[in-house]
Amino acid sequence: MNIHTTSTSTLERVPAELRKWLSVPRPMLINGKWVQAKSGKVFDVIDPATEMHLATVAEGDAADIDEAVRAARNALDNGPWGRMSPSARGRIVHKIGDLILKYLDELAQLESLDNGKPFAVARVADVPLSADIFHYMSGWATKLEGKHIPISNLVSPGQYLSFTRLEPVGVVGQIIPWNFPLLMAAWKLAPALATGCTVVLKVAEETPLSGLRLGEILQEAGVPDGVVNIVPGFGETAGAALASHPGVAKVAFTGSTDVGRLIVQAASRDLRKVSLELGGKSPNIILDDADIEAAIAGSTAGIFFNHGQCCNAGSRLFVQEKVFDKVVSGIAANAAKIKLGVGMDAATEMGPMVSDVQHGRVKGYLKCGLEEGARAVTGGSAPDGKGYFVNPTVLVDTKPDMKVVREEIFGPVLVAIPFKEVDEKLIATANDTIYGLAAGVWSRDIAKANQLANALKAGSVWVNCYHVFDAALPFGGYKQSGWGREMGQAVLSNYLEAKAITSRIA
Repeated sequence: MNIHTTSTSTLERVPAELRKWLSVPRPMLINGKWVQAKSGKVFDVIDPATEMHLATVAEGDAADIDEAVRAARNALDNGPWGRMSPSARGRIVHKIGDLILKYLDELAQLESLDNGKPFAVARVADVPLSADIFHYMSGWATKLEGKHIPISNLVSPGQYLSFTRLEPVGVVGQIIPWNFPLLMAAWKLAPALATGCTVVLKVAEETPLSGLRLGEILQEAGVPDGVVNIVPGFGETAGAALASHPGVAKVAFTGSTDVGRLIVQAASRDLRKVSLELGGKSPNIILDDADIEAAIAGSTAGIFFNHGQCCNAGSRLFVQEKVFDKVVSGIAANAAKIKLGVGMDAATEMGPMVSDVQHGRVKGYLKCGLEEGARAVTGGSAPDGKGYFVNPTVLVDTKPDMKVVREEIFGPVLVAIPFKEVDEKLIATANDTIYGLAAGVWSRDIAKANQLANALKAGSVWVNCYHVFDAALPFGGYKQSGWGREMGQAVLSNYLEAKAITSRIA
């Protein structure tokens, strides 16, 4: 593997203004003010490509979360946000999207520094998609309509007028992951703001920087004080406090299934509403009648995009026996050419794992898989040197009960499995997982492909493509991949209450 690393700080590759911003300890946003943690604690943000210090950030805990929730409640009850017209609210949400595009390069640089992903990828994917969700959701602000419901079970139904109205659920606690820091913040904030909620957002401790910069953008867009509060901190302290806070009406979480279970437990005491976008071990199925070159290219991206740190990554590849060797060798050849390195290097195609913890986790899965008898066609190890890098890996000769087949690795590791026929056995094997987030099908026979798509237990199924997202498309999972949906009209129900009103009129 070619690794384009550097012994010097990647900060040297960004403009002086951004370096200056990063040189100042970054505070948290509560009630429209940038403040330090009540405890005075801070934590270091580490560049995963060099393992060098990147920034210092205020470390929020339960006391800061409590203040933020109170601010959000006051902003909803007593501030201008709760009285603002839907049209005015929509204009603010739309302006956030405009400003994200205005600061496109700066935000992409922050994502690259903080997460390790290539700047070029963040610039064409993460940041524009973040703007797009605000633009899309801004239109819904004026279209949250109730219904007139005729009463049919009374002797004189004409004596009553019944209708529903949609109201914001209230103060929302949102907890986002580190794999797409800006985009996950946008997915959470845009629908919450469009529906009129107020928010306390807990950004991931590994990647807090773009979320904090987004807080400044929200203020520039005219979001009133206290409507969005942003608290960096650790899951065990700030995250747990937010999930269990009695002043929070609803918790929205994106992250691992294990942590999702903890969120549910924390929220259960007061029966607060919860939506979860969790893990995956997604099947990607290539039939022998597929456009093989397209399937190879699409499946390569399906697993190795964002360093494999995607909950919907096509990490279980099922290939019909006739074309198995060709597909596996093609993906392995593509993987071997991927250039690892610092995200701000134009030559870099894949960055590092986000942290030392995640680096060790992925290496542990590779060690376990090889010890249990899997064979690495390419990769299978981590390169020497600084940075949390893992070589893109394709494993074959696996068994169904292996951990690399059953469990979410969240790294650039593909498990390739041959199958004979497109039958119930294939469908059962593809669905034999606790997860159900996404799936892929590759075939020139569109009828057969859609029959497979219908049979797969997954919230998103891509046919002859992979990783296709749009703000209008709902995204979420079956089974232990989550509750509820992100994006599209479907996400609005996460943040709304339906109230039925009946009046006697005769």
